[in-house]
Amino acid sequence: MTKLPRGLYAITDPKLLPGNLLLSGVESALRGGATVVQYRDKLATSIELLRSAQNLRDLCAEHQAKLIINDDLALCLRVNADGLHLGKSDGDLIKARAQLDEDKILGVTCHNDLFYAQHCYQLGANYCAFGRVFPSNTKPNATHCDVEIIRQAAKQSYACVAIGGINTENIQTLLDNHIFSIAIIHGLFSQMDIESTARLYTKQINSSFEEFSH
Repeated sequence: MTKLPRGLYAITDPKLLPGNLLLSGVESALRGGATVVQYRDKLATSIELLRSAQNLRDLCAEHQAKLIINDDLALCLRVNADGLHLGKSDGDLIKARAQLDEDKILGVTCHNDLFYAQHCYQLGANYCAFGRVFPSNTKPNATHCDVEIIRQAAKQSYACVAIGGINTENIQTLLDNHIFSIAIIHGLFSQMDIESTARLYTKQINSSFEEFSH
C-alpha cells in the first residue's frame, strides 16, 4: 500500500513563491487542504534550501501533510522530510530507496512511459507522476502525456499522480479516470487567493473520491 496521501499535491516554484512568499504561500495551500507539498527550487543556494526545507517540514507537520523534497536525497535525509521525488534522469532510484527508511515516500517522474513506471515500482517507488497532461506554464516543453495513458496508469497497483497544466476547469477530466493524486504548480501558486483555490481543488478531488468509493 502506498504511503502517499490522496488529494491535492502542491509543488512549489521559486518564481511564483520568491523569498518570504514561499512559506506563506505553502501555508495557504495547506489551509486549503493540500495533503502533500513538494519543495522544488533549482535557484536557491544550499543554505537557502536547507533553511526553507526545515521550515516547510515543520509547517507540513503542523497541518498533518507530507513534505517531499525534489531531486535532492541529501537534503531529504538532512531535514528528515517525508519523502523524495526523482526526475526520470535525476538521481539513482535504487540508491535512494536503500538510503530512505521504509516509512519514507519515494516518487518518480515517468512522463508518459507506463513500462518505466512499472519498472520503478518494482524497484521500490511508491508513486509515479505522469505528465505534462495539459499545456504547462511551468514546463511548456515537457513531454506530453495523453489522458489515455493516465487512464491506463490509474488502473495499475501503484499510485498515479497527474501533473502539468491542471486547473479548476480541466481537473475533472483526470478525476473521471480515477487518478490517485493531482499535482499542481502554476494553477495553484499563481492565484491571488491560494487558500480558496486549494479549497476548490480539494472539494473537487474529495467529491470524486467519494463517488468512486461507493
